[in-house]
Amino acid sequence: MSAGDQKNGGDKPKGSEAAVWPEVERAECLARGAALKWASGVFCRPEHLERLSQYKKRESQRTASIHTRLKSMVQSYLEGVGWGLEQLREAREELREVSLTLKEAGLESDGNTDCVTSLEKLREASVNHRQLFAAVSNLPRLYAIRSMVLETERLVESRRLLEAHSRLMDLERWQDDILWQLHGAAGMAGSSLSSEDKELVAKYFSGVGQLVDALGQELWAVVSSSLALARQNPIPFVSAVRIVEREEALDRALLAERGGATGGSRPLPAGRPRCWRACFFQVLEEAVYARFRSVSYLHTRGPGLAGHLSALQHAVMADLATVRHLLEHCVPPHYQLTAAYLRASHRCLHAHLAQVSSWDLESGEIFAVLNWVLHIYNSQDMMGHPELITETERAELGPLISTEGLEQLQSKYVQSVRKSVSEWMHKALQVELQDWQRDQEPDTDHEGFYQTSLPTIITQMLEENTRVALMIGESLRDQTIQMGLYEIENLLNRFREALVEFGKEHRRDPTNNKNKFYLHYLLASISNCIILKKSTESLQQQQSSRTAGQFSRTPPNPLAALDRAVRRACRLVMDQLLLELQPFLPCLLTRPWLVQGDPVPKVCSVLESHLDLYGRVRAPCRQRLQEEAQWLMVVEYVRALMQKKLVCRNSEERRQLAQQMLQDDQLFREVFHSLESEVSVPEVNPLALLPILADFIHLKDPGMLTLEISGLAAKYPDISEEHVSVLLDVRGDVSRDIRGAVLDLLEQSAPPLPAGYRPIFTDILVPPSTMTFCLPTAKCA
Repeated sequence: MSAGDQKNGGDKPKGSEAAVWPEVERAECLARGAALKWASGVFCRPEHLERLSQYKKRESQRTASIHTRLKSMVQSYLEGVGWGLEQLREAREELREVSLTLKEAGLESDGNTDCVTSLEKLREASVNHRQLFAAVSNLPRLYAIRSMVLETERLVESRRLLEAHSRLMDLERWQDDILWQLHGAAGMAGSSLSSEDKELVAKYFSGVGQLVDALGQELWAVVSSSLALARQNPIPFVSAVRIVEREEALDRALLAERGGATGGSRPLPAGRPRCWRACFFQVLEEAVYARFRSVSYLHTRGPGLAGHLSALQHAVMADLATVRHLLEHCVPPHYQLTAAYLRASHRCLHAHLAQVSSWDLESGEIFAVLNWVLHIYNSQDMMGHPELITETERAELGPLISTEGLEQLQSKYVQSVRKSVSEWMHKALQVELQDWQRDQEPDTDHEGFYQTSLPTIITQMLEENTRVALMIGESLRDQTIQMGLYEIENLLNRFREALVEFGKEHRRDPTNNKNKFYLHYLLASISNCIILKKSTESLQQQQSSRTAGQFSRTPPNPLAALDRAVRRACRLVMDQLLLELQPFLPCLLTRPWLVQGDPVPKVCSVLESHLDLYGRVRAPCRQRLQEEAQWLMVVEYVRALMQKKLVCRNSEERRQLAQQMLQDDQLFREVFHSLESEVSVPEVNPLALLPILADFIHLKDPGMLTLEISGLAAKYPDISEEHVSVLLDVRGDVSRDIRGAVLDLLEQSAPPLPAGYRPIFTDILVPPSTMTFCLPTAKCA
């Protein structure tokens, strides 16, 4: 800076400097404020001013130190700026010299244009020379192509595959060399290989492509027949594998050469890469599939399907033995030929069994397929063989048939079995209906119980189907059991309808000789139902609880159908008993009966013959029939009493009536004594009613009738006012007041029917009164 500049700068006012550097003024203000704040804190008292000189000296030293550091820093910056300016001046000089040199080189290049033209002619001459040299050097090969092609064809036809492949590799190498030389010559000329050159080379080597195809066909023929010919002569297979490996090595080398070089790399020859190793495994799989391709629908129907599957098993295992013990040693380890064969055979079997499953198969054929797929295929006889476990795991074989396919097969199996079971049940029911018309008693078992062939046929058929289904698995067994329960229910419904028709036919003509053993076959039907019930319960116990409720349809209820059939048969048996008792019932509780006692002995005779036949029925229906017969007899006896065919005229007749009723009760008890010894006495014993009624009639004091009726209503709460009124009428000595009191008491104290109580008076209807006027009783009032 000049002296004048310094002077002018020194004379500038502060306001002008603040306008140029506003930060200076701001910094000065901040510094002053900080100084005032510090001073006000340090010199807050007068005595602190004594140290003012010390503080002033210290701050002066600090300020001088700061100024010194600032000056040294600014000096270093100024030196760096000076060095940089010097470097810029030197660079400018060097750029000027380079520019001059480039102009001189451009002038010299413009003067050498004629020399470049002469070099172009020289380059063309060099290209022509290289082409002529390549043609001269390749003439022997070109002349030998035809003979080598013929020789290679002869070697291929004679299956000297290694020699044929060696000659073929020489031909392909010559072709690639010629194309490469032409390509290089065209590149030097600055153009690409022309189509005429390519066509010319292709014309000379036209037989090479056909040789490749012919050799490939021979190779794949050898590979496809390797499973059959390996034991006789494995040499062709080994040659085929070596050729495949040579081709794979050539493919890798060509691909690596093309991918490794960025410029000047050879293009891939036509038909490369050939991927013959992949073709090898594809041909092997096709060879495996060819073993199943000739199977037709007609050749495998019925028992032929099981034989076909057995033949498949032996063929697959024989091929596996050939692959493991022979072919595996003829290929490199990385082929993993056994695992490859396992995968191929598994896929072929999967497709083949899918085709077989789509046919309209019977139950036996479906069973053969399911058993082969689920048990034989994975057993130690096939894929589960200990020596194959490692290879099987390596092959990662999936299921031979998908889960959906297995479910469909099982469903088809159950439907087929159901159709067969339904037909057999229908035939068995028809035989049963024919047996009912036989003129002889039903057959008996070793215990003396009546039975027919129906339950034996049904039980054996269902048990056999269940056992066969269990050989496949629990799921199929449960489905078969479920199907069997449905069919049993349907059979029992038809059986009950047949019983109804059997009863109607018998009622139309009870004296028909064809129905001589009507009752016997009804009892045999009841025993049959008991046997079927045991068979049904056995099937339900075999069914898995986790699958019993997994069916979309309403669950079968054969036990309810059994109960309905048994009830219907028992009702028909009771109807027959009532029919045989009907001639004697009108004579009960009449004046001839009171004098002579008839026809109770005849009634007991009929009851004894029936009870004897009931003994041919299995428990618990035997006891049920005996109880129903006892109940029927008591109801009919009381119904006869309610007819008022006998009305006592004095106490002597009441005594005779009560005594005769007690004698009849004793006869009935002797007839039914076996029932009381076999089963526990029921809560309401119907025979206990007769002594109570006898005591009611024999009661001498009519005033005690109210108490007697109270006890009778407590034991038999279903007794009605009409029944009591008839009993009072039979006594013949009850006054109007006592009758009214008794009926009022019965009306007021009518208890509800207890749980489990079987009504007896409800089944007994009281005949309407023949009186044409109403007595002025308390009841009417």
